[in-house]
Amino acid sequence: MTEAELYTEYKGVYLPKLTCSPQSLKYFEDFTFRPDDIIIATYPKSGTNWMQYMVSLITNDGDSTPVDTLSNSERAPWLELFQAIALNLEKRPSPRVLTTHMCYNMMPQSFFEAKPKVIYVMRNPKDVFTSYFHFHQIASFLVKPGSSSEFLHKFLDGKVSRGSWFDHIKSWLSADSNEQILYISYEELTADLKASVAKVAEFLEKRLDDEVMEKIAEKCLFNNMKENKVSNYSTTPIQFLDQTKTKFFRKGVVGDWKNLLAAEEAEHFDAVYTDKMKDVEYSFVWD
Repeated sequence: MTEAELYTEYKGVYLPKLTCSPQSLKYFEDFTFRPDDIIIATYPKSGTNWMQYMVSLITNDGDSTPVDTLSNSERAPWLELFQAIALNLEKRPSPRVLTTHMCYNMMPQSFFEAKPKVIYVMRNPKDVFTSYFHFHQIASFLVKPGSSSEFLHKFLDGKVSRGSWFDHIKSWLSADSNEQILYISYEELTADLKASVAKVAEFLEKRLDDEVMEKIAEKCLFNNMKENKVSNYSTTPIQFLDQTKTKFFRKGVVGDWKNLLAAEEAEHFDAVYTDKMKDVEYSFVWD
């Protein structure tokens, strides 16, 4: 099926019709944020589920019992997806853990008024592209990617679900300096998980002892999350997510793009990246 059949265009960005209904987008626009909300913001395939699980464990002082009773999408729901409407988020006690794939400039007015804490997770765009390519092959609500070369052109042009990676990351990096935002990368999480847990806990003003942080880091190891049913989407119906083709948690490594992009494609990617990010002063770990 085509983009016209599967996507709706919202503020210049493609969104899947199946998951982002007119009702859910209206709910998102009218959502009332609280100052003590915790928002996990990401471009897709940047470590969203990883951070959702980590933050849930941190806010529960490392106790996985209440965390593992709900899926990530129930416990730290995406505000713009239709599932959020039925979760009675208005009645949830603080701090609420919420998630979005929206750009900074697409956030509702109450977000800018409440100024909740935001954890923005970034990832090398080549690895984002690679993971997204494989995800498009199993998600029925996304347009089939075609060849990796075809998908590469769409990705670099921002003609994919959730729009341009470049626009997304630049929007959040240009956030008002008064916002409470922690920028952290997938690569940091991969390199030192325990240090990342400590960094997030400090940002959330949660005092955890060394043993608890060690326990959280162990729970958040890729292989452990891959087997965890609250994170691996194994209970999602096959008509929505066909994991017989490839698993939702595939490799969880840095640099897998080298197995997908040809040398000339990687060079083209680098040229586009250099041009689009030339005015960005942030120091990325993958540069």
